[in-house]
Amino acid sequence: MLPKVSDLVYLQVASSDEYEANREYKSRIAEMDDNNLYIEIPLDEKTGRYKPLHFGDELSVYFVAEGGIKNYFNSYVCGFRDEVVRMVAIKMPAEESITKIQRRNYLRVAAELEMAVKLMDQVRFIALTEDVSGGGLSFRCDGKWHLKPGQEISCWLLLHYRNGSVEHSHFHAEAVRVKALENGKQQVMMKFSKISDTEQQKIIRYCFERQFEIRKH
Repeated sequence: MLPKVSDLVYLQVASSDEYEANREYKSRIAEMDDNNLYIEIPLDEKTGRYKPLHFGDELSVYFVAEGGIKNYFNSYVCGFRDEVVRMVAIKMPAEESITKIQRRNYLRVAAELEMAVKLMDQVRFIALTEDVSGGGLSFRCDGKWHLKPGQEISCWLLLHYRNGSVEHSHFHAEAVRVKALENGKQQVMMKFSKISDTEQQKIIRYCFERQFEIRKH
């Protein structure tokens, strides 16, 4: 599904500056043709300031379709148009490159990420994830920690983005399934039980970028 004229779009601009890379801007599609989307100058709703874009800027973009489904795609600034208002031309995505993420059906990607784990009895250890999504993840750890289904876990997940920035996402999760492995390890599948929208968006952004990298290879 491609975006349409008058659709709102939300975008982030690739930047080596961590603060800038995590800013989200809101815009609207004013016009479109076969090759480009023409959007209004993006606005930072938190500050009320407009974001000037430059030719070649790389963008992570999403728009929301019916049912609350977020449609993510990558694009870049390819020109400008000055009419009644100044518009920014960004490259139209190929329909097959758009990633759909439903509210309760998150994109899951294979990823080996470092995660600090804290159990409720103050036990702490480092684990590596196997896959990650906006709704939960799975990881492997030493079997000596004896994790059980239903157990509450506090975690700090280390996320590396394409632009080189690094983020920590903090959340609480519940172990849903625990499987003993032959090498004395445990595989733990868990769902997020307490996570803020900001922390969840960090993970969803990582999953989107990871999926894009996997598709390139």
